[in-house]
This record gives sequence, C-alpha cells and structure tokens, in this order.
Amino acid sequence: MIIQLKTLSMKPNILIITTDQQSHNMMSCAGNPWLKTPAMDRLAAMGTRAERAYCSNPVCTPSRYSWWTGRMPSSIGVRKNGSPLKELPPEIGSGGLGHQLRKAGYETFFGGKAHTPANLSVSSLGFHYYQNNERDLLAIDTAELIRTRSSQPWCIAANFINPHDICYQAIRAFGKSGAEKGLFERAKIEITELDKALKIPEGMDEETFYDKHCPHLPDNHDVQENEPKAIDDLINQRKFRIEARNNWSEKEWRLHRWAYHRLTERVDRQIAVVVDALECSGQMDNTVIIFTSDHGDHSASHRLEHKTVFYEEAARVPLIVVDPTQKNKGVVNQNTISNVGLDLMTTCCDYAGIETLDEHKGNSLRNLCEDNADPESGAYGESQIGTMWVSKTHKYCHYDQCGSEEVLYDLVTDPGETRDCSQDPDKEHILAQHRQAHDRAKEEHRGLRIKEIVELEKELV
Repeated sequence: MIIQLKTLSMKPNILIITTDQQSHNMMSCAGNPWLKTPAMDRLAAMGTRAERAYCSNPVCTPSRYSWWTGRMPSSIGVRKNGSPLKELPPEIGSGGLGHQLRKAGYETFFGGKAHTPANLSVSSLGFHYYQNNERDLLAIDTAELIRTRSSQPWCIAANFINPHDICYQAIRAFGKSGAEKGLFERAKIEITELDKALKIPEGMDEETFYDKHCPHLPDNHDVQENEPKAIDDLINQRKFRIEARNNWSEKEWRLHRWAYHRLTERVDRQIAVVVDALECSGQMDNTVIIFTSDHGDHSASHRLEHKTVFYEEAARVPLIVVDPTQKNKGVVNQNTISNVGLDLMTTCCDYAGIETLDEHKGNSLRNLCEDNADPESGAYGESQIGTMWVSKTHKYCHYDQCGSEEVLYDLVTDPGETRDCSQDPDKEHILAQHRQAHDRAKEEHRGLRIKEIVELEKELV
C-alpha cells in the first residue's frame, strides 16, 4: 500500500514513547489474543506499524545508548549494561538527539527511564529531564507538559518502565544470594507491581484459569536443537536463569507469560494518558509519534526469560510511526527491516529538517508506510555474546563468547528459530551472503574491537 505524504505546514512536534522489555508481538493489534492494548492499537490505527524492527542490542543500556546517540553500542565498547569506559569522548554527548533538535529550534524534554552508560547523562545529550518517575507520575507529568506547550516545536521522550517488572519473577524464585539477592531486596515497587500482575482473576478457580485464560506455552518452548555454546554459557552465568530453565514447571512458565501480558496492559494504560492529552491539546495534527521498546523478553521461548540472546522474542521490538500527514491509516509494513536504535535519530532529524552527523548511520522511517524496502536490506545487531545480521528471510548470528560459532535461521520455514540450518547443503549460498553482509556491517559500526572491550571490562571489575 503506497502512502502519499503531504508537506507539514511547520516543523512538527515529536513525541517519542518507549517501553522496556516489550517484544514485537506484545500488542493486540499484532494479533496477540492474550492481552488488550487499546492505546497501542490506537497508535497503530493512526499510522504505520512495522513488523520487522530490531533493537541495536537486546539489553537496556546499549539499546538506549543507540536511541539517543545514533551510534552502535560497540562505538564505546558497550556489550551489556554498564560502560567499560571511564570517560566518553565529548562528541558522543554533543552529537546526541537533544542537541541536534535544539539546533533546529526545538524544546527537548526527557522523562522516565534513562539507563544510559553511567557517564552519559540525559542533560549531556541535550534534554531537559522533567520527571524521573517511570510509571503513573510520568504519564501524568507528560500529559501536563504537552498541555502547556507554546507555539515553539517540541520533542518529548517519555520512557516507561514496564513490562520490565517481569524480570523479578525468576530473580525472586532463585536469586537467593549475591547480586540477585541485593537486586531483589531493593525492588520493592517492582515486586509490588509484579505481584499484582501475577494474581489470577478474582473468583476464578485454577482449572478454569489455566484452561481458558492463561497464555499457552509458545510453540518454540523447547531448547533449540544444537543450541550454541555461547547461549548455554550466558545462562549459566546467572543462577536464576539456569534454575528457571531446568526447574520451572509448565504452569510456572505459563504464569510468567500471564504476568508479562498484564504488565504490558499496565503500561498501555499509562500511554493512553499521554495520547489523550495530545489529542485534547489540539496538537495531534502537527505531532509525529514514534513508539518502540528497547528490547523484548524471551517469555518462555527456548525455556528462557529475560533477554540478551538474538532470538526474535528478545531482539525484535514493536515500532509504530504516526505521521499526521499520512493519507491511509492503519498500515502494516512487513518489508522494511529497521534497526530502531540507529533509525530513531535519523527519523527525528528528518522530520525536524536537519541533516544527521556523518557518524549517525541510521535510515529515516519517515516513509515507512511506503512498504517498498530493498529486498536485500537488513539490520545489524550486537549483544553481550556476539553479533547478528537479519534479512527478510534469514538471520545470521556470529557468537564469540565461547570461541567462534556461526548460526543461521530460516525465518520463513522456522520462525521459532528451533534449529540452526547453517550446515544444510542448500543454504551454503545464503550463509555466504549473510556472512558477508554481517561482516560489512560489523566493520562499518566496529568502534572498539572485542579484545579491547574485554580488557576494559576486566579493568572495570
């Protein structure tokens, strides 16, 4: 479906709404029957929902670093939460999204979860930090901020925490010592919200709950055939991960999925407050809305919870772009493959009418609804345990955590990524193509080398 875009009469406002740990399929508009997300569905109905959007790295800090800097996390050696660099190059902050938009005359505001590398603040990226609450207060203050804006164009980034509270279910069950114990003891609000999400409907017996209401196990619940050693090593680094994989029953996995869906509905209600305020303020017709998440949750696929691995559930995220000039509404784009971490910066600058810096490698999503992506296009991703290239039909992963491991998934015939097809004779040419595309992208975004990153992480410890 081709959309004809008309020119905005003035620079549009930009509203960025993000969630934490929300997989691409965690919306009712994406066909998920186990939850209702009317606010997200409303955004999808007003604009374009992209089916093939990926984060830069499926964990919080590196993914969010890409959003606000337009750079891959490896540019400063980030492969997991935290930063191995004691000092960041000054151009990282000065090239941030807030500063770029201020050059174009925008007011720039940031609320909610930041979780950027410790030495990169929201203000250094060019934003005014208006609210550090990540829940209801963020929704309320964002709505008020929208209502009080003047004629000057603005960009507001509202960053909500949920459904991230799902992280604490396995940590509480198995994290009895060390860092996990301390993390659990500090998470009083998170545990309270998780307990609310875990409750089954009042007056419903357990048999009815599991029979008719609790999400089923996913089709790819079993551990992947010939699972890479890097994934096994990752799981064994945290006791709660291996305990959940080995010891949770079917009912416990399904209850985890139930709570994950309820927490997503919780954040959807908070998003509704913001969208309602935008409409009531009369600014909807001149505001571009971008909705996405930093990464997903494995949600029982491959007997995993949490994130980090390149499986679709963790690496693929929701993406909705609402352009007020869009003629046709409710478009679903199934072709454009986006690295949202890089594309967010370029898209915002495109709408603001400014050029991005040379080090910003993303593509603008302004014409996302045209749905005419190059069939050879793809997205590059990084992780604590390796790197990835995903195309329209296949995903190539190179894991370096336990030596060098190549994995290829056929996303058409095996969307659940249940087996590595890299050794299949008929995949030899496809494997070579994806390896080459991956290597080119890795070189383009290389930043610090893996060896340097590992040495810096040792110093940090």
